Amino acid sequence: MKLSELSQQKFKELVNGLVDDRLCDLLGDPDLGLPLDETVRARLKESLASSERTTGDEIAEKLGLRW
Repeated sequence: MKLSELSQQKFKELVNGLVDDRLCDLLGDPDLGLPLDETVRARLKESLASSERTTGDEIAEKLGLRW
């Protein structure tokens, strides 16, 4: 199919998809797919097992940030 044959809606979907893909390339996680270090893995498991949680507001307050 040629670009000129696309409906306005299909063209918009195509452009949105291309922009999304490019933004993911530029802003994506550079560590995605890399193995976790064992110490990080252990800390993560410990954190997930804990019932203690910190809210975003608490973190922002600690860092002196305002929403």
